[in-house]
Amino acid sequence: MEPDTATVRPRLRPSSGRQPSPARGGAPAMGRAGWSLWPRAPPPAHAQPPGMAVAMAPRVLPLPRQQSFTPPLVLNPFVHPGSLSTGDKLRTVLQGVILLPLRLVSITFLLLLAWLSASIATFCQPGRGVQPLKGWRRRMVQITLSGVTRMAYFVMGFQVKVKGKVASLSEAPIFVAAPHSSFFDGIICALTGMPSIVSRAENLSTPVFGTILRSLQPVVVSRQDHDSRKNTVAEITRRAQSRGQWPQMLIFPEGTCTNRSCLITFKQGAFIPQVPVQPVLLRYPNRLDTVTWTWQGYSFKELCLMTMCQIFTRIEVEFLPVHVPTEEEKSDPILFANRVRQTMANALNLPVTDHTFEDCRLMISAGQLTLPMEAGLVEFTKISKKLNLKWNHVREQLDTFAAIASASKGGRIGIEEFAEYLKLPISDVLKELFLLFDRNGDGTIDFREYVIGLSILCNPANTEETIQMAFQLFDLDEDGTITEGEFACIIQSALRLPDLDVSALFKEIDADETGKVSYEEFKNFALKHPEYASLFTTYIDLQRHQLGMFEEHNTEPQALISETTPLARNKVCPEGGEDSSTTSDKKED
Repeated sequence: MEPDTATVRPRLRPSSGRQPSPARGGAPAMGRAGWSLWPRAPPPAHAQPPGMAVAMAPRVLPLPRQQSFTPPLVLNPFVHPGSLSTGDKLRTVLQGVILLPLRLVSITFLLLLAWLSASIATFCQPGRGVQPLKGWRRRMVQITLSGVTRMAYFVMGFQVKVKGKVASLSEAPIFVAAPHSSFFDGIICALTGMPSIVSRAENLSTPVFGTILRSLQPVVVSRQDHDSRKNTVAEITRRAQSRGQWPQMLIFPEGTCTNRSCLITFKQGAFIPQVPVQPVLLRYPNRLDTVTWTWQGYSFKELCLMTMCQIFTRIEVEFLPVHVPTEEEKSDPILFANRVRQTMANALNLPVTDHTFEDCRLMISAGQLTLPMEAGLVEFTKISKKLNLKWNHVREQLDTFAAIASASKGGRIGIEEFAEYLKLPISDVLKELFLLFDRNGDGTIDFREYVIGLSILCNPANTEETIQMAFQLFDLDEDGTITEGEFACIIQSALRLPDLDVSALFKEIDADETGKVSYEEFKNFALKHPEYASLFTTYIDLQRHQLGMFEEHNTEPQALISETTPLARNKVCPEGGEDSSTTSDKKED
C-alpha cells in the first residue's frame, strides 16, 4: 500500500549520549531519559521572532494527498430521485386509464403461455439442473420463450433498437451486460436466444416465474451455503468451458442496479473462466425515466405501473465486438474485468467508479443508523484493497461514525462534534487533526474520509511504541500509574488551556474506577480510540514545527536559549546535564 504522505512523520530517536533506563511500574521499558526532541513548551511571546504569532496559521503542517484517494466523479450511483411533474402525472393517469387494463390482460395471457411452454420443456427432464437441456427441449425454450418474451415487451410499449451482431456460442460463451439499472434489462435474454443466468435459489420456488426460470437452467446461488460464491464461480467456469454442451450465459457483472451514471466495479465471476466474452450495452433514451430501479427511488410496483402507462418506452441494446482475453488477462481476472469495463465505459461515454454491492449494504446500514443512506458509500472496492479492510470492520466503523455524527445534520462530522466525541475543547492541535481527516477541505468529515483517516492516520500511529511513550509522558512521578492530576497537567499544557476540566475523559480511561490509570487501562483505551494516537503525534509535529520556526529566526547559541527560555521538564525531557545532548540529536532528527 502506498503511504499517505500527509502521515509520514519523523520518528523520535533516543539520544546517543545516554543508555535508556528501565521503566517502572506498568509500562514496558522505553528509555525515559534520552528523547532528543520531546515536548518543549513553545517560546514565550517575548522570545518569539517578529511576525510569529501564537495563534496557529490556517495551515501549519503540509497536507499532500494521494490522487488515488480522491472522491469518485459520481458520488452515489445507487439513487434515482426522479419525480414526475404535474403534467407528467396527469398524462400518465389519462394514458393509464386506457392502456393499463389492456396491457395487464395481455401480459397475463403471455405469462401463462410462457409458463406452459417452460413446463413442457422441463417435464420429466433427465438430470434436472445437472445436465443441459438438449434436442427439442432446448429448441422449445429458444424459440417459444424467446418469441413470447419479445411479444410481452411489445405489448408493454417497448421499442427495442438493436446494434451490432450477437456472437455465437463458439465465439463467446458469456455475455456481460451493463449498466444494469432495471428488471427490464431482461430483454437481452430474448435477443440472445434465452441464455442461462445467475439467480437466487429462492426464485425457483416462486409460482409461475419459478418454472419459467428453471427452463433457462440458471446457475443457482444459495444464501444458506457458506461456499456459495466459490461454488457459483466453479459452476460458471464448468459451463463456459464445456465446449458448447451448455447454452451461453448472461451475466450482469456489476451485481446490482445503478442509475446508469457510471459503471461500478465488475465482479470477477464472468472473467475467471478465461473465455471470450461479448460486452452488451443498455441505454434507455427516454424523456421520462420510468425504468430505473435503484436502492433509493421508485419501488418495483411503481415502476411497472408507470411504464405500462406510457405510450412507448425506448430501449437500445448494443452488442460490442467479442473481447478475447490475452494471456495476461487470463492469469489476472481483475485486469480482464477492468479492461472490459473500460471498453464499455468508453462506448457509453461514462466514468467508472469503485463502488460495489458492499457499498449498498453499508448504505442500508447507514439508513438503519438514522444517517442519510448515501453516507455509507465509501467505494468499497478501492478502500478494501488499498487499506486491507474487511466489510465487517468498515461496518463497525460506521457505528462509531454514526455515534459522532448523530448530533449533526447531513451525516457529516463538524469540528464541534469531533471535539465533543474526544471530550476535548477546540484547540490548535485538534484543528490540525481535524484537517488531516478532512481530505477535501470542506470543513466536515464524511464517512469515507473517516475510514481513510482511521486507517492511514490513526491506526499506524497507534503502535505499542507510541502508547508506551504517551503513558510515560503522563506518568510524571514514574510510579507506573497516572493520576487525574498528572493527566490534567499534560493535557492542559499540550492544549494551552490551564483551566480545562478533563475529569470526564479521565473517568472514561479509568475503567476500574480506582482514581489511577494503569498501563493496561491506558493501552486498552488507546486501542479502542485510535483518534487519540493521531492527536498525540499531531501535537508532536506542531512542537517540532514551532521549534523549527523559532530556531530559524534565532541566531543566538543554543546555550543562551536554554538560559532565557523556560522549558517543560519531566522525565522525557530531563533537566540539568541531560539536556546537553539535545542539540546534536535535534540536528540528527
